[in-house]
Amino acid sequence: MKAVIYCRVSTEKESQETSLARQEEELVKMASKWNFEIAAIIKEQASGYDLDRDGIFEMLDLFKAKEADTLLIQDETRLGRGNAKIALFHVINKESVKIFSMAHDGEMELSDSDAMVIKIVGIVEEYQRKLHNLKIKRGMLRAVEKGYRPQKNLSNRGNIGGRERKEVPVEEIAKLRANGLTFEEIAATLRGFGHKVSKATVHRRFLEFEKQKVTESES
Repeated sequence: MKAVIYCRVSTEKESQETSLARQEEELVKMASKWNFEIAAIIKEQASGYDLDRDGIFEMLDLFKAKEADTLLIQDETRLGRGNAKIALFHVINKESVKIFSMAHDGEMELSDSDAMVIKIVGIVEEYQRKLHNLKIKRGMLRAVEKGYRPQKNLSNRGNIGGRERKEVPVEEIAKLRANGLTFEEIAATLRGFGHKVSKATVHRRFLEFEKQKVTESES
């Protein structure tokens, strides 16, 4: 198993710097005890209530890249405090990362209250995904009702000026807009057909399309 060692103290006082060094030393010994390969050692001086920490983002990047699958900490408060701690536990859990702490002398177990909050967050996220998918479905149905035919319109027809069709089908954005769909509905519809676009991208491409039409009509 590849582990990230994470050490944190809250202030830059000299006594805290000593604590930071002690955390690192003890966690390195713990990694050796359990035969973990150390992928990275991250140390920082920041409030546990603050999520905007360089070390946290570095740690999460390592987990997302599958360069480590275990987190070693002194105790749960080193990772974070309050809502920040719960949020980090949730994100780390979603990456299937195991957390080991010196306080537990092994794999860490969440308190009943923390486990309950994380379970609730997971349920809320699941319903958010369902709502998002329903929104895409409704956008697609509305587009089809207005005459949009994805099997015809999204074939490799080409873009403006006969160029090869890009990832974002600009002409189709214009057609959906002409049919009365909002930019948000257009983005949801295109995502439903496999195009990774945001509302902002759809809006920008539509404006570019309209500008090009004006330019071509004036030339």
